[in-house]
Amino acid sequence: MAPVLVLWLAMSLSGTWAVDKGNFKTCDQSAFCKRQRALKPGDSPYRALLETMELTNTRLTLQLINDNNKVRLLLELYRLQGNMTRVKINELKPLKPRFEVPDVLITEPSTEPLSLLSQDENGVVLSLGTESQRVIISARPFRLDIMEGPEVLMSLNSRGLLAFEHLRMRKDTSLLIHILAQWMISIFKEEEEKVDGMWEETFKSHSDSKPNGPSAISLDFSLPGVEHVYGIPEHADTLRLKTTDNGDPYRLYNLDVFQYELYNPMALYGAVPVMLAHKAQRTTGIFWLNAAETWVDISSNTAGKVCSSETPQTDVRWISESGIIDVFIMLGPTPKDVFSQYASLTGTQSFPPLAAVGYHQCRWNYNDQEDVASVDAGFDEHDIPYDYIWLDIEHTDGKRYFTWDSHKFASPKEMLQALEDKKRKMVAIVDPHIKVDSNYKIHNEIRNKGFYIKNKDGGDYEGWCWPGSAGYPDFTRPDMRAWWASMFAYDQYEGTAENLYTWNDMNEPSVFNGPEVTMHKDAVHGAWEHRDVHNLYGLYVQMATAEGQIQRSGGVERPFVLTRAFFAGSQRYGAVWTGDNAAEWDHLKVSIPMCLSLGLVGISFCGADVGGFFKSPSTELLVRWYQTGAYQPFFRAHAHLDTPRREPWLFGPENTALIRDVVRQRYTLLPYWYQQFYHAYRTGEPIMRPLWVEYPQDPATFALDDEFLIGKDLLVHPVTEEGARGVTAYLPGKDQVWFDVHTFQKHNGAQSLYIPVTMSSIPVFQRGGSIIPRKMRVRRSSSCMTHDPYTLYVALNLQRTAEGELYIDDGHTFNYEKKEFIHRRLSFAKNMLSSVNLATDAEFSTGSWIERIVILGASKPSKVTLKTADGQESQLEFDFDASMSVLTLRKPGVNAGLDWNVMLQ
Repeated sequence: MAPVLVLWLAMSLSGTWAVDKGNFKTCDQSAFCKRQRALKPGDSPYRALLETMELTNTRLTLQLINDNNKVRLLLELYRLQGNMTRVKINELKPLKPRFEVPDVLITEPSTEPLSLLSQDENGVVLSLGTESQRVIISARPFRLDIMEGPEVLMSLNSRGLLAFEHLRMRKDTSLLIHILAQWMISIFKEEEEKVDGMWEETFKSHSDSKPNGPSAISLDFSLPGVEHVYGIPEHADTLRLKTTDNGDPYRLYNLDVFQYELYNPMALYGAVPVMLAHKAQRTTGIFWLNAAETWVDISSNTAGKVCSSETPQTDVRWISESGIIDVFIMLGPTPKDVFSQYASLTGTQSFPPLAAVGYHQCRWNYNDQEDVASVDAGFDEHDIPYDYIWLDIEHTDGKRYFTWDSHKFASPKEMLQALEDKKRKMVAIVDPHIKVDSNYKIHNEIRNKGFYIKNKDGGDYEGWCWPGSAGYPDFTRPDMRAWWASMFAYDQYEGTAENLYTWNDMNEPSVFNGPEVTMHKDAVHGAWEHRDVHNLYGLYVQMATAEGQIQRSGGVERPFVLTRAFFAGSQRYGAVWTGDNAAEWDHLKVSIPMCLSLGLVGISFCGADVGGFFKSPSTELLVRWYQTGAYQPFFRAHAHLDTPRREPWLFGPENTALIRDVVRQRYTLLPYWYQQFYHAYRTGEPIMRPLWVEYPQDPATFALDDEFLIGKDLLVHPVTEEGARGVTAYLPGKDQVWFDVHTFQKHNGAQSLYIPVTMSSIPVFQRGGSIIPRKMRVRRSSSCMTHDPYTLYVALNLQRTAEGELYIDDGHTFNYEKKEFIHRRLSFAKNMLSSVNLATDAEFSTGSWIERIVILGASKPSKVTLKTADGQESQLEFDFDASMSVLTLRKPGVNAGLDWNVMLQ
């Protein structure tokens, strides 16, 4: 084993767990960021050449010229369906093509007509469809403003920070230099180039040859009236993005960061270049479609000022190393409009199998088949449900993915069948670094097909990762992705079965001996450098893996794939998690804003390693993490190889009972969770969402990130402080009421409520005006609960009404796309609860029935009558708790898929 890998493993397995920040660049150490950031706001050198303007029914084109160097750019402006504007800027005549991101947009966006309102020597005014919404392009200097009535919604280049480093020939081309020895070349390089890293850059011991020279781009956006911006994950930071004036910009560059630090703008495993801006009157969004290393600067004229008479404004500057400027401006005006607009561009969260919404048990590593069987039996013995057990890298034959260790996992099909007999499943890891070994079929096929990424000299790129020397498949190639997908077929991936799913880790890509623990930027993907495509790599790996799972079932079964690296559009292919966190209270706290940020940019299926990956949690921290994780979309416990075992029953009977209780809470709520995933799939709205999404005019919600909503009807405030005896939760909504789901106590909205807590507490509230379905008969896995009955929790608002939904399908196939599902509206008004069909063109049958109805905030009736679809009526038994105003109706007994109503008299 090479020394570098030995060193890495020694660090990984030691007790010294902390990020070495010296392994990762600051802006000052990133030549293009340093160059661009050195440009200060002022008059832009760019002006619009109005005589070059061409306006068709679908787009405007216009040349821009840099008066300093006379290089011309081409501006393209599109009005898109759904209240969006697209702005593209490229070189008019580039020396060679510049990279434009493929495969992220689900289709070429539909355009709507642009019309010219006025034009003079100073600029042009264009209509965006409505009389009040228009684009103003100013000529000298170039500036673009989007207006609605008298209000400026957003300005581009208002601070003059548009920059576009044009491709050029290198200047050291004299005959003298060519005939001198190679070592002499560096002497004759221009001192400027040596200093600013335009043609070559060194970081630590790594050199980046930069054969295309400088190619960075930059553009500033001004947001009048805005003080709160969100998004651009992944960062271990607060939900509300901070100003960066006195530090580094936020960095978007997918990296394997070893136990990341909290509350700083360092890059992490994924990058989604989408920012949301919110104020009480409007929400807007910026989608910067660029897959190269990107830095985002944020400044605000009111930051840090307690009382300011200035009109607030937030200024944002995007800087990318290569590619073109391709930006989508989403004009809202509501948060949900922005979600819909972004979903129309990049798609929605994939609809997972129901089981994936259950609990997942993982560690690095379950040792062998006997260990798996023992852990599986432990859940039954302690009456804790779970759906998936996971295998990390040690299950393979020497880190050769798509294989099994023949000694530890001699009979994988038998192991999988034993899980299937209990209606449980497994996930096994498949990483994208491939062991260089001539006896390894996967390596030989990739090499023989020429599918590996190349180094700058044309050979196969090799780096160090878990197997030792490894090659990296070029997932940017469609033929490579198709081949990878074919490897998941049951006759290719031996020992697999329908209940085995996949985990893609290390797909930033992670290269232990590479610059910043990743791939050299001058590695080659066909016509492009790795610098152009870096942030796409993880998306492509997950895309190919998900396609492989779909193909192996003949297109019938939904996939489940977890990825660590991601980009815009990754939501279409599965789940993400927040990476290698630590068993510390602050890591528990930051999991909330990290997942909230991901949800805002389309990636709803998010969770954090319960208990923390590194280090060993105290029993208090472990219990609190289970209580938090049970109310996040992806619910998985995971732990490092070097930590003590931490299955839920290893911390004494009292803590086992606490963990059991909260895992069972998750399972009772699976109907509601599943319904939220269906809604996210249909609309693009986040499942786990900040309060301001539902209460956009309440400034008290704008910076909250220690509590959240699940859908719009459940509010959760986890306990994330050590030794806490109480928490203060903000309950939003001036005319709203909220019911404690555990005690049914009613509380008014628009207040901060102090809640005493014990170790068994997790404050959760149901919104008055909602109806939430649950399944109260918790079994060993979600599949065992398929035909179990529902209990409906009806929480009345101040108008004594409530609404909800019930969604049911087979839980695992794509048949819902063929209209095989049940989708019903549940509503309570005028003392009648009814169930009506929301999808009259859909057809599905269920064996589940309505077992109980619990009405919160009710009055005592004299009688309760059930009326079914065939007109039959019957009286229902009921109990009424006058102290809590809770009415319980027992055994309505009606099928959950049919029309019915219940009248209170």
